[in-house]
Amino acid sequence: MPNDKMTRDEARKKAKTLLEQMTLQEKVGQINQRLYGFGVYEREGDSIRLSKEFCEEAEKYSGIGVLYGLYRADPWSQRTYENGLYGIYAVRAYNQAQRYVMEHSRLHIPMLMSTECPHGHQALGGYLLPVNLAAGATFDPELYERACRVCAKQLKGIGVHLALVSMLDVLRDPRWGRSEECYSEDPYLSAQMAAAAVRGFQQEGVTVVAKHFAAQGETTGGTNASAARIGERELREIHLPPMQACCDEGVGGVMAAYNEIDGIFCHANPHLLKDILRGEMGFEGFVMADGIAVDNLKNLTGSTRKAGALALRSGVDVSLWDEGFSLLAEAVEHGEATEEDIDRAALRILTEKYMSGVFEHPYLPEEEPEEYTLEEYPESLEMAEKSVVLLENRDNILPLRGTERIAVIGPHSDQIYDMLGDYSPSLRDGEGITLLQGMREAVSNRYPDAAVEYAKGSGILKGTEQELSEAVKLAERSDVVILTLGGSSSRFGEVSFDANGAARMDGDVSMDCGEGIDSSTLEISPAQRALAEALYATGKPVIAVVVSGRPMILNREKACAAALLQCFYPGPAGGRALAEILFGEVNPSGILPVSIPRSAAQLPVYYNSKSSYQAGVYYDAEKGALYPFGYGLSYTHFTCTGVELEAEGELTAEALTRTARRTPVLYVHAGIKNTGTRKGEIPVLVYIRDLEATTVRRVRVLKSFSRVSLNPGEERQVTLTLASDAFKVWDTRMQRIAEPGNVEIMVELMGETVWKDTITLA
Repeated sequence: MPNDKMTRDEARKKAKTLLEQMTLQEKVGQINQRLYGFGVYEREGDSIRLSKEFCEEAEKYSGIGVLYGLYRADPWSQRTYENGLYGIYAVRAYNQAQRYVMEHSRLHIPMLMSTECPHGHQALGGYLLPVNLAAGATFDPELYERACRVCAKQLKGIGVHLALVSMLDVLRDPRWGRSEECYSEDPYLSAQMAAAAVRGFQQEGVTVVAKHFAAQGETTGGTNASAARIGERELREIHLPPMQACCDEGVGGVMAAYNEIDGIFCHANPHLLKDILRGEMGFEGFVMADGIAVDNLKNLTGSTRKAGALALRSGVDVSLWDEGFSLLAEAVEHGEATEEDIDRAALRILTEKYMSGVFEHPYLPEEEPEEYTLEEYPESLEMAEKSVVLLENRDNILPLRGTERIAVIGPHSDQIYDMLGDYSPSLRDGEGITLLQGMREAVSNRYPDAAVEYAKGSGILKGTEQELSEAVKLAERSDVVILTLGGSSSRFGEVSFDANGAARMDGDVSMDCGEGIDSSTLEISPAQRALAEALYATGKPVIAVVVSGRPMILNREKACAAALLQCFYPGPAGGRALAEILFGEVNPSGILPVSIPRSAAQLPVYYNSKSSYQAGVYYDAEKGALYPFGYGLSYTHFTCTGVELEAEGELTAEALTRTARRTPVLYVHAGIKNTGTRKGEIPVLVYIRDLEATTVRRVRVLKSFSRVSLNPGEERQVTLTLASDAFKVWDTRMQRIAEPGNVEIMVELMGETVWKDTITLA
């Protein structure tokens, strides 16, 4: 946090004094976030007019607590460069709205501005990053933290106080359309990336609202917002570590998840939101509802008013678009909520307002804000470069020589929105770099002896015979084919929306991933499959580039493609990053943050299954994932030359149980050598397996990782740290302790275990 930022204790003291002067109606207004911000204004040319609804809301509650999404721009909001906010218009709209609130607040209380930032700002001119699953594939929290700082600087410059960031969902079923919003199937990697995001945003003075809490990534059958049918041990082992990591970094806000856990909705779960989140994890911030989730509690209460009261009593502090929280004064009159409940929630929002500095600086300078370009801020490009995973490279066909006749074919090849993922804003013409543009840019500037031609081949879900025929003809007259396959979360097509902005699966959709778009098969669409098979049949070498927001079934690509790359939506610079990798200017260094299954019928296929059974074993299918968690190739080769363990203190179960969670207790010193001919980077992973315990353990669990960059022939010792928490388990009494017994420690490179040994905890 900036040094001049008010401490929480100082802010709470001021907030308490202010709260004592407020009426019940004013308090209720402070914990409401009822409005869709993108709908509270109209812009015509240079003129901006606030809506009647906005003005009436401010007058009704003598102010507004939080305004969501003033800058949101996407097909749901229907905001574009013609009628939306960007540059100086964003500044003017912010000041105009804030001024109206201040002037119509009896106590002159400013409002907070919240915005969606799942992979960069969902606004016109917003700085965008690769999606979270791509961020996880980098295994580089330091880079991700720097990228999040860039996003935060932009948000700060246009008055955003709260960034709503997806960071808590752990991916356990890739059929779920929101898989792209997860960092990984692994809780440790997810926690490290989540902590990095919190640091990145909050060090720049923008409070993170971490979402979604909790276990939304578990799902039932991969269905969005469905039940997490798990017990508390699975909840604690898999789904709570990212939230704990955020709390350790002082995260300011958290958003409750839509789903229920073992029959209790997260928005109506005081054990989750109070006992665990605040009592155990030490969270001191505010809990925000997800969109209209409070009203969904009518499933339990039978009325909207009672739903609002239930969520408030359970630990929700501020609403999102629902009606329930607007009825809290009536709920007090009916004895369904107390003013003390409202006071607790309002105090947290007022405390956040003082901490944000909005009381001291409610307005922005009326000047054009900075534009955040890839040239000035290359972090998005760097993330894209480090996130691409090389899965196959037969006969070292990659990197390209730079003298080939190259056919670029496939639905993603020249469609920038298919590279961005869900929750993406409208772009200006020419903004962003597609694969085709990246390849042509490379050939034009650096490879004059190469030639690039393009054919679409098919769409994401549909294709025509003419498109297919043109693609085959192009492939036949080319030396090599770059084929893009996969999915799309782009809302820029034939999409309708639910009240919460999720895509609806009715009618003729143009996306096969994203919020509201779940899949039963994980198969590449029939149109794309027909294209791929026709190109394989030409006999020309096909380099398949899979662009997707979730793992997809790639059995045919593994068998037929000369090279295969997995690219989770890489963001606006993804086309340039891919071209750099294909030509060998960048050595691929991403590894899989999630396992790729052989079929959807094999699910779950995550690597950290329980040791009590043989996971993924069927008589009619090969065992295990097609490509496992942690797998990824390089254009060079790495070896482990030796490993030494160094204990820090006493390695006994009793001592480790007493030791603070993040205290280093064991150092793994691994010698890593680049034995190839190219400079390269590689993530080094350390797993443990508890061989003796009172509860069933997992076959292995990731506990530490580090990236190392090595020149050809260079060898370096990499030190990986295991904290005391790495050796603790939730025992039969649901206590977090270390237990005596043997523990296996493993070092892995590129999906292969290169060293293991066993230590004993006395």
